[in-house]
Amino acid sequence: MNSYVIDASVAVKWFVSDTAIEPDLDRAMHLLFIAQTGQVRFLQPPHWVSEVAAVLVRLAPKTASASVQALQELSFVETLTDCNHYQRAIALALKLDHHLFDTFYHAVALEEKATLITADGKYYDKAKRLGSIVSLVEFSG
Repeated sequence: MNSYVIDASVAVKWFVSDTAIEPDLDRAMHLLFIAQTGQVRFLQPPHWVSEVAAVLVRLAPKTASASVQALQELSFVETLTDCNHYQRAIALALKLDHHLFDTFYHAVALEEKATLITADGKYYDKAKRLGSIVSLVEFSG
């Protein structure tokens, strides 16, 4: 079974249905569907729910609480807290001169032989040479 790490830029799309605000909703919803049907699994860093919540409070304040509760109840998500993930995330943040929260997703993917799927073009452009990352626009699973 394929393992993916989904960053907040993708997970937010599951709860914001306005394509003017969040493009590529169909691709994000496809990812959610294949996870719900047991075709893939999601491996996530410990901060992912907090990061999604922070964005939802801004973009969809009326539904943010219910959305975050739904996110926490996803049975096909495994949240990982291994010390190696933290160390790898720190090394990536320094190497790429990028925010730790973004590199943490990538660190989990690299350490767990998974693939990070992101809609964050800025991070993708910086990190694609390191492998284990694909842009949501390019994802075809």
